[in-house]
Amino acid sequence: MRIFLDANVLVTVLCNEYPRFSACARVLSLADDKRFEVYTSPLCLAIGAYFAEKKSGKRTAKKKAGLLAEKLRLTTLDASTAKRALANKRVEDLEDGMQYYSALDAKCTAIVTYDKKDFHFADIEVLDGEGFLLKYAVKHR
Repeated sequence: MRIFLDANVLVTVLCNEYPRFSACARVLSLADDKRFEVYTSPLCLAIGAYFAEKKSGKRTAKKKAGLLAEKLRLTTLDASTAKRALANKRVEDLEDGMQYYSALDAKCTAIVTYDKKDFHFADIEVLDGEGFLLKYAVKHR
């Protein structure tokens, strides 16, 4: 299963934000699980690094972002991504639209975010971290 992590999931992990840290870290760790291909966009990575820099300083933020870039697969953001987001009248926030279309281009089947309402236009599943873990990652006995 291919999943896309929105910027707020990365920010939560990079900045150790509770109470969501545990679920977000578990979702992020699925990059090591062969059942999942975990994606984010270069823009999400940059947003995560920006907030991590505010909390931990430039050097630490860059190091943490580098570790994420090694662990996660990165989607592509290009002119087509931006044009499709701009053309979709249901997309209210350009950044969210660009994330969505980059996830679609990577053939992701779910977006993990804590701003589910921002993806109201999505034709793929949108879940928060806990919801995703319960539905897909927890092994049922």
